[in-house]
Amino acid sequence: MSEQREDLQRIVSTLANKKDEIFNFIDILKQTIINVQVNSSNVFHELDKEFDALHSVLDEMKESMANTVQQERTEKIQALNNQLGQCSSALESSEELLECATTILNIKNPMEFSKAARQIKDRITACPAFRIHLKPTISDNMSHLMVDFTLERHVLQAVKFLPVPKVPEINIAACLVADNCVTVAWKMPEEDSRVDHFVLEYKKTDYDGLARVKDEQPWEVIDYVKDYVYTLSGLKFDKKYLTVRVQACNKALAGDYSDPVTLETKAFVFGLDDTSSHLNLKVEENYVEWDPTGGKGQEKAKGKENKGSGQYPVLKSNKRSGASPKRTSGSRSAAKGCRDRFTGESYTVLGDTAIESGEHYWEATAQKDCKSYSVGVTYRNLGKFDQLGKTNSSWCIHINNWLQSTLSAKHNNKSKTLDLPITDRIGVYCNFDGGQLMFYNANSMELLYAFKTKFTQPLLPGFMVWCGGLSVSTCLQVPSAVKAFQKSEASSEVVLWRRI
Repeated sequence: MSEQREDLQRIVSTLANKKDEIFNFIDILKQTIINVQVNSSNVFHELDKEFDALHSVLDEMKESMANTVQQERTEKIQALNNQLGQCSSALESSEELLECATTILNIKNPMEFSKAARQIKDRITACPAFRIHLKPTISDNMSHLMVDFTLERHVLQAVKFLPVPKVPEINIAACLVADNCVTVAWKMPEEDSRVDHFVLEYKKTDYDGLARVKDEQPWEVIDYVKDYVYTLSGLKFDKKYLTVRVQACNKALAGDYSDPVTLETKAFVFGLDDTSSHLNLKVEENYVEWDPTGGKGQEKAKGKENKGSGQYPVLKSNKRSGASPKRTSGSRSAAKGCRDRFTGESYTVLGDTAIESGEHYWEATAQKDCKSYSVGVTYRNLGKFDQLGKTNSSWCIHINNWLQSTLSAKHNNKSKTLDLPITDRIGVYCNFDGGQLMFYNANSMELLYAFKTKFTQPLLPGFMVWCGGLSVSTCLQVPSAVKAFQKSEASSEVVLWRRI
């Protein structure tokens, strides 16, 4: 009985799900009908618009050609009328001379006849009738202005609806992921001169393969790409993969999208563990700032440990008797590492994600006028009074702008001063398996210092700040400059690692 009930319940559940799917599909069909009506209206509008434009062009061409014919007709008639006027004037002069010559022939007196004959002879020599060309200066032929639109008519008769562009093909071999940039390359299956531009879409995901419908990021759109390659720059690689797709567009419509391609965007993603940071540090996302009023007065019972090296002034009691409003005592129990807060002169905050293998890179940028800060790594066992670089389980670069500016590398309570320009942006490269920890001037990618060791425990990024702030950049790939340096070092077999 119970089994039958369970079977019936599964059937009911299946039918209910199918009912929801059908209802959803009915809504899709209704919306599709609406879309067809709207899109067809748009097509009618565009069709009228294109034919009106074509008619407008034909009307302009007809008017222009008619003006040309009219202008040439006017010019020819004007020239012929001028020639006709000249001929009429010459004819009138000839008739007058003819009548005069006839009269002279009737003169009987020899002397008078001789004198009149000489006069008429001179007039006849200057008569226009003997200088005029008796041939039209302008031809009556107008056939050179005739037109024949037979070819054009055939072209217009062959006009069809604009073909849908073919689907582009992403060239995976030509795609490149480097320096937090993704270069996507594609090609058309066949050349299409009507393609006007491409649309590139991408989205971040933690899944390799088919896209998930639920909890899926929206597509980011790069429109009007004219070339067959595009580089997405300045990306934050906070997901494991980047899925891309491309569609080709002509003047009127877009084709189907290409098959999505998923590219790996490997990067080190971590945040700052504000649950164990020093109370005098204000931690907000990936920014940490020294706050002299952030915690209550330091316990004098820890005096021996707090007196330390005296490198930083010991905080005296402040007016706030309780814990910071943003750091209640209850938050300590929720600490990611279940560790005590840093205290005393250890103005430290750690990353919330451990490094256990592989190559990783991150950066820290100091706020202007930051007096003192350290950037490095440490094992989890760093004590709450310990400072970065002063234990055998922590390594760091320290910059001190208090009184005088110094740059030093620290490990196991030993310090090595570096004769290098001070930078406000430190890059950290960690090769856990290779035992390499390298610090770079992230502005120039100049190597500041390198540690060579064997890491025996997971590492946490660590940061110390006093009188200032640090902005931490995560989700970064290992830069090409660092990879090139590693490759050159391996090929030349020159050992440049320095130990403290």
